[in-house]
Amino acid sequence: MFHGTITALVTPFHEGNIDEDVFRAHIERQIEAGVDGIVPAGTTGEAATLSHEEHKRVIAIAVEQAAGRVPVIAGTGSNNTAESIELTRAAKELGADAALLISPYYNKPSQQGIYEHYRAVAEAVHLPQIIYNVPGRTNSNIAPETVGRLSAIPNIVGIKDATADMAQLAASMEAAEGRMEFYSGDDATVLPFLVMGGQGVISVVSNVTPRTMHALTHAAQRSAWEEARSLQFAMRRLIEALFIQSNPIPVKAACWMLGWMENELRLPLTPLAPEAMDRLRQAMEAFDSGLERLELVRT
Repeated sequence: MFHGTITALVTPFHEGNIDEDVFRAHIERQIEAGVDGIVPAGTTGEAATLSHEEHKRVIAIAVEQAAGRVPVIAGTGSNNTAESIELTRAAKELGADAALLISPYYNKPSQQGIYEHYRAVAEAVHLPQIIYNVPGRTNSNIAPETVGRLSAIPNIVGIKDATADMAQLAASMEAAEGRMEFYSGDDATVLPFLVMGGQGVISVVSNVTPRTMHALTHAAQRSAWEEARSLQFAMRRLIEALFIQSNPIPVKAACWMLGWMENELRLPLTPLAPEAMDRLRQAMEAFDSGLERLELVRT
């Protein structure tokens, strides 16, 4: 249903408010670069700090700006199942093509609790849904057996796997028995993920290198593995720098360096530390994939 490079969009702010014009320009930049989909209001979009009205507005802007040119997979996850249902229902009403739902964080549910959470949302809202396994943020892991059970629910169509664990990926794919698509949630391991049979990546890095990541995923689709490998290596140092602190702190700093938006985050996130900023700047200045070069306009 979805494939290739799907960008997990940053949310630009100006003086504490969503900068709608800049957000629209960022979406347009992504579409012009050839990405295969966009995710508004996810972790990279600082969804945890958005009010419900802001969350819905971010989704609405993305749907309006995309205008059917690429799929919009709205972030609608929460650690509160009722809230996830509300946000997913709103995403459907706003015209999103699918929803991306993170596993409940902080609550530390059992595997049965994780299953029941996703099942409840899927049954409440008839919209394609992608579940999201990111243990580093949720302090829980969706076990392969649970992935298998969830794959039997018709409108749970995929999983974003940010574990970077290829053994678990293989076990989860085997458990799903072809009923679910798999998307990498870890930019550093996109290539091995695709080699294993993944359909694409929901990417942070593609906010700043959309053409390169798009070329990588499409090379993999053609089984052009040498080309894909060279593109993965071309982004290696930049990917390291873009995760030197918690996402989306570095990627928003990168977008600021490129002159695309202000380097404004919402608390409890704070701007990138000076020494990390220097390392990121160096990585961006050195980056050149042959497809795009990052031209910094602020120092």
